[in-house]
Amino acid sequence: MTCTLQGFLPRVILMFLCVTGMRGLSNHHLSCCVNAMLQTLCATWELTDLLDRWESSGARAPGHNVPLQLKRVLSSMRSSTPQPVYHQNFLHCLEHNCIQMNVQHDADELFLSVLNLIQQQMDDKALALEIQNLYKVSVEMHLQCLECTSDKTQISFLLSLPLHIRDEYNTLEDCMASYFEHQELRGRNCCYCRQCGTKTPSKQGVKLLSLPSILRIQLKRFRNNASATQKLNCKVTFPETFDFSEIVNDAFSSEFAQRDCRYTLFAVVVHSGHAKEGHYTAFVRHIVNQCWYYTDDSHVKQTSWEEVKTAYGGGYRHTAYMLMYRRVSEAGGHQAENSA
Repeated sequence: MTCTLQGFLPRVILMFLCVTGMRGLSNHHLSCCVNAMLQTLCATWELTDLLDRWESSGARAPGHNVPLQLKRVLSSMRSSTPQPVYHQNFLHCLEHNCIQMNVQHDADELFLSVLNLIQQQMDDKALALEIQNLYKVSVEMHLQCLECTSDKTQISFLLSLPLHIRDEYNTLEDCMASYFEHQELRGRNCCYCRQCGTKTPSKQGVKLLSLPSILRIQLKRFRNNASATQKLNCKVTFPETFDFSEIVNDAFSSEFAQRDCRYTLFAVVVHSGHAKEGHYTAFVRHIVNQCWYYTDDSHVKQTSWEEVKTAYGGGYRHTAYMLMYRRVSEAGGHQAENSA
């Protein structure tokens, strides 16, 4: 089994073979959001492999350098020592970069902040770009005037798919399909048309140019009302595996060239509580034994897919907020079969 694995798994994954479980992270100054994020990043072997390749010895101001401190804490999390990881240096580093402790952070905003700081502070810009590309969804944004039919196209990229959810029952597939549906903009939402010389009704849409290795999905459970932010605890089901091309057939640009659009779930960031006060935990799938683990700060336990599904929401306030899917290539599928 080990010889077979070595033929397919990258070097960093082989480091997990001596690890029977996962390591927890103590909660320091309301750090549960950071802890949940670190657990998902540690399970992203593509990221840890890139950080391990970085020659970080020349990094400036090491105590303030987020990619350096991230590299160190993820390395500690992959060791076989049973006690919780010491990660106060990483937390202090975030504070030096204006990500304060003792406040409740939004998991999606925190993740984007860390990715941006990696781009700014890593001296190997090519490697920093590779890290960004792990999550990069390239899209065409279309805006068509409904009066003169002129079409304006803009190429952009996202580091996550922000999916709106309804107050009642949702499926991830329906949320994705809705995201890529064309929407008409009328009334006060009309856009300026250069050809017509005035604001006109228009139709906007999004087309995919490329999909990333790691597809990060944000379920937009927080809704701003006139005077307060409300959390939506409604049910959102999500699959362990899915094929993007089977969900959104008409969402692909004519320039889209990827053959394999299959994805498998490997991490779920969970929010419990209300919009203004809550707690973050995570479900993470171990890269080697393929078992699910539930991580709640320093407490880590092996669990099951049935338990992960309790984060669908509905009757629970324990709700999935961020989903991490890995694209399954032919080689990746072989890895999963041999590591199970």
